[in-house]
Amino acid sequence: METSITYLKEQFQLKDPDIRSYSPLTLAYIGDGIYELYIRTILIKQGNCQVNKLHKQASRLVKAQAQSEMVQVLEPHFTQEEEAVYKRGRNAKSYTTAKNATTGDYRRATGFEAVMGYLYLTDQYCRMIDLIKMGLEALKDGK
Repeated sequence: METSITYLKEQFQLKDPDIRSYSPLTLAYIGDGIYELYIRTILIKQGNCQVNKLHKQASRLVKAQAQSEMVQVLEPHFTQEEEAVYKRGRNAKSYTTAKNATTGDYRRATGFEAVMGYLYLTDQYCRMIDLIKMGLEALKDGK
């Protein structure tokens, strides 16, 4: 993963961002895309199956309710910086409303996505993957 990110940065001449200048909703926007990409990659690597089944599995794991359940397990394991980013994301004033989730689930999911975006932009890929694995394990175990 780090090699492909480094390659992209070189090819597009991307500079390292100043994370402090990003709003929590911008971090969540980035984190949402990265998290969904990881989930889709994990599902594809599990073997070939019909696209509608892949979509159904991915949708189940990226919806706000699933992210909310994950973050409730992950929050005690957050570093101080991750906790601060999570709280900023969770408490950010969003201009959209939850379509298929409670307001609480939606806000926790936004905080989770902000943490994913923060970890991605700070090149902490191993940490991000560890948290995703821990969260997916909790969903699988029904915690």
